[in-house]
Amino acid sequence: MTVYVDEIKDWGLIAKARGLRYSHWCHLTADTEEELHAFAAKLGLKRAWFQKKSDRDYRWHYDLVPSKRAQAVRMGAREVDRRFVGQLMIRRQRERDGIEDGATVGPRCGNNPNVKLSPGDQQAIDEFKAYLRAKAAGR
Repeated sequence: MTVYVDEIKDWGLIAKARGLRYSHWCHLTADTEEELHAFAAKLGLKRAWFQKKSDRDYRWHYDLVPSKRAQAVRMGAREVDRRFVGQLMIRRQRERDGIEDGATVGPRCGNNPNVKLSPGDQQAIDEFKAYLRAKAAGR
């Protein structure tokens, strides 16, 4: 099981704006959600604290205060930097979007040749391109 924690950061402005109790925290994440939830349960975290905005959200994690981070490290969480977490998030996004290794991540649109679009999205783009060609021909 590979679980990761990044560095503690002062999130004071965000914490104050949201009325949060703590202003210093880090992120706990893992290679899979199952691994993350199992580790979080052992760490004593509530499932309600899991942060994932939608089924398509690839940035899922738990926030940890310094004392919980120290406990997570003692339990075997791997300490990483924000750059590593960023690369992990890019990998998750690529897996979600079906992008092959070697392709670059970019906007999900018809102008990005590295993105596999759903058949419905591709049809919408093809129809829009046909509309633009027809409009240009009618000038």
